[in-house]
Amino acid sequence: MEMVTDSNATHNDSDTCTNLYDHRVWAQYLLPVVYSLICIVGLLGNLLALHVIWPNLKKINSTTLYSANLVVSDILFSLALPLRAVYYAKGFHWPMGEGLCKGVALLFYINMYASVNFMTCLSVDRFIAVVLPLRFSRFRKVQKVRYICVAVWAIVLMQTLPLLSMPMTSVEQNGHVTCMEYPNFEKIDNLPVMLIGAVLLGFGIPVITILMCYSALCSKLRLMAKSNKLTERSGRSRKAIGVICAVILVFVVCYTPYHIDLLQYMIRKLRYKPDCSELHDFQISLHITVCLMNLNSCLDPFIYFFACRGYKKKVLRLLKKQVSMSFSSVRTSPEGSSKDVFGSDKLHMSSRNNQKERSSVLLSTSNGEL
Repeated sequence: MEMVTDSNATHNDSDTCTNLYDHRVWAQYLLPVVYSLICIVGLLGNLLALHVIWPNLKKINSTTLYSANLVVSDILFSLALPLRAVYYAKGFHWPMGEGLCKGVALLFYINMYASVNFMTCLSVDRFIAVVLPLRFSRFRKVQKVRYICVAVWAIVLMQTLPLLSMPMTSVEQNGHVTCMEYPNFEKIDNLPVMLIGAVLLGFGIPVITILMCYSALCSKLRLMAKSNKLTERSGRSRKAIGVICAVILVFVVCYTPYHIDLLQYMIRKLRYKPDCSELHDFQISLHITVCLMNLNSCLDPFIYFFACRGYKKKVLRLLKKQVSMSFSSVRTSPEGSSKDVFGSDKLHMSSRNNQKERSSVLLSTSNGEL
C-alpha cells in the first residue's frame, strides 16, 4: 500500500509520490479509444495478411516464413489490447488479478521483441537476396530459416519469461490496482543498468542492422536501375525503394520514441534521483510512446497493402472495389500474386552474364519481399 504524502513531494521513491496517475482525467478517455482502434485495425489487417499467406505455404520460402511469424506475433498482441483498453477506461485500475496482468504483459513484450527481431531478419533476408544472392544463399534455405525462427522465439521467451517472477500489479493509495506500470518495477535492483542494456541489445543493434541492410539494398536498386533503362522507365525500382523507406519510417517512428524515452530516464536515474514531478512526466511520456509502439501492429498491414498486389486485391474485394481490375490479371494470379511480398524465390540465377535478366529478377523480388 502506498504511503500518503504531499503531492509536491520531491522524493524519487515511487511509493511516496501521489501524483503519478493524475493524468487519468484525460487518459481514461483517450487511451481506450486509441487501443481499441489499434486492436480492430491490427487484428483485421493481420488476419487478412495471414489469409493471403496461408494458401501459399506450399510454396514457402524464407520471406514467407519470417512474414508469417511477424503476422502471428501481431495477431497475438492484438488479442491482449481489449484488456488494456478496459484498464485505461477504469482510470488505471486492473480488477482482473495478478495472473492475467502478467499474461498481458508477457504478450506485450513478446510482440515487441518478436516484431523487432523478425523485422531485422526480414531486412537481412532482403539484403542477402538482392545484394549477395550467391555468396550467402544458404542462409535463405527453408530448413535453415525454420531453425532461425525457432531460435528467435527462444530468444524472445528468454527475454520475457523472467517477467513472470516480477510483481506486475501494485495497490495505490486510492485503492486502484495498477498493472504493468513503470513504478511497479522501481524496487528491482540495478533496474537502470538492466533497462539500458535491454535498449541497446533489443533495439540499438536491430535498428542499426535494419538501416544498414536497407541502405545497401536501396543503393543496389539504384545501380540496377541505372544499368537497365527499361527497369528505370518502369519505375519498379522507385516503388521498391519507396516501400523500403516506408518500412524504415514505420519502424523508426513506432519504436524509437519509447526506447529513447526509456534510455534518457535511466541515464538520469544513474546520475541523480528524479523527483515526483519528473517521474510523473516520465509516466505520461511512457503512455504516449507505448501507444506509438503498439501502433506498429496495425501499420504493418498498410505496408502490405502498398507492397503486395495480392494483399491489395483481397482488401479491394472486401470493399467491393474489384470492378476496375482486369479479368486477365485475376485469371493469371488467382491468389492475388501474394508472392510479390511474401514469396517468389527467383534468385537462383543460372547465368551471371545476363545482367538485364538478373536486374529484372532482383527487382521483382525486392519490389515485394520486404
